[in-house]
Amino acid sequence: MQGSQAATEWAFPNPATPPGSSAYYSVRFAPLALRDDLAALLGWRHLVRSVVDGVSDRGVAARKLEWWNDELERIFAGTGRHPLRVPLGRLIVRAELPRQPFADIVLGTEAILVDRRARDFAALAALGDLDLGALFELIARVHGETTPASLAAARCAGSYCGLVELVRDSGRLLRQGRRGFLPADRLSRHGLDHADHGSTEMRQHLAALLDDLSEDLNRYHADLSHDLPGLPTVVRIRVRLAHRLLAEIADSGSQVADQRIALTPIRKLWNAWRESRRESLV
Repeated sequence: MQGSQAATEWAFPNPATPPGSSAYYSVRFAPLALRDDLAALLGWRHLVRSVVDGVSDRGVAARKLEWWNDELERIFAGTGRHPLRVPLGRLIVRAELPRQPFADIVLGTEAILVDRRARDFAALAALGDLDLGALFELIARVHGETTPASLAAARCAGSYCGLVELVRDSGRLLRQGRRGFLPADRLSRHGLDHADHGSTEMRQHLAALLDDLSEDLNRYHADLSHDLPGLPTVVRIRVRLAHRLLAEIADSGSQVADQRIALTPIRKLWNAWRESRRESLV
């Protein structure tokens, strides 16, 4: 009974893939047989990430993140406690998923939690790689991808999407007192640094800082474009939606300090459908 309930709770759509979200539309256009598997993977990332997004006390958040790290070990040992262990454990065995990408998601969340400082754009990209990069590797593996080149391309795609999410959420992160995600070299261009300037001052310069980052992200996307056609539809849709979102943020003048900019569900659906059609037109 418990296993059946967990399978239903974490099937598609689930709390990690709510209707109207980018995650929902990307999984919606995946092969039917893979949708629940993908929803379980996104569920893992959602639960781990909620430690940062939903817990205000950093000490409590650190203990919760430690619990999730221990739960990962238990899931791989077949002794997990969370209901997600049932569908996720089955998927791990069936798709022969390695432990490291799951652990990377925990590490990426920990970096945001402790406000680890990024030196430059490369360090920021590495942070994205530990979060959505690791998740997208798992997604690629569920689709049967095993070559190092394909898995590396999937991680780069995830890193790009993760960085766009950081840009989108940067105002909220600064309000939480987290500013390490803003690269030190970009701060110095604007006469700021992590040591002597607080989140309030950085919010005043946020639009200009994000304009700098958007230029880097657009170059990152251009480099990624060559590998995109060979990636699963789920990944391509997420990249397309992230790129459209980045353009929307740029059109707003990067005014995300006090608001959250997002694509409307109808735009997400349209872009997801268009990207899914690429396969049938090739």
